[in-house]
Amino acid sequence: MITEDKIGSMVGELLPEGMFVVDIKVSPANEIDITVDSDTSVGIDDCAALSRALDARIEQITDDFALTVGSAGIGQPLKVFRQYGKLIGKPVEVVLKSGVKIIAELRDASPGMITLAYVEKFAVEGKKKKQTREVVRQYPLDQVKSTAEHLDYK
Repeated sequence: MITEDKIGSMVGELLPEGMFVVDIKVSPANEIDITVDSDTSVGIDDCAALSRALDARIEQITDDFALTVGSAGIGQPLKVFRQYGKLIGKPVEVVLKSGVKIIAELRDASPGMITLAYVEKFAVEGKKKKQTREVVRQYPLDQVKSTAEHLDYK
């Protein structure tokens, strides 16, 4: 039987510099689904090369399997901390475990903490129109339910 650990060690040996594993799933029917990402970008050629190399190695173990290798999709929730690095300076959508949704610029990410910057409106006494100010706040990752790149279609 093929295990996620076995596949993970194979992928680790075959991944080019700068690429990393986001997720590995192996079903009881030997359907293997691997998601990879990189510090820059992952092209279809990268996924195809990894798939061919893995296919050859897995065939040595069993010939009854289905293999899918893909890249982490834009707008999909981040699954590993290393993915935060390539979103620094970009808009993200963060959902806290309390249910609060924040759309902000990711300013920094360190193990256990992210820093977000966003514009907040506040009322000024004696004025009808609300004023805006930039707010920079840190959030512990254990309070974050999900983070994804924010895509603005306007």
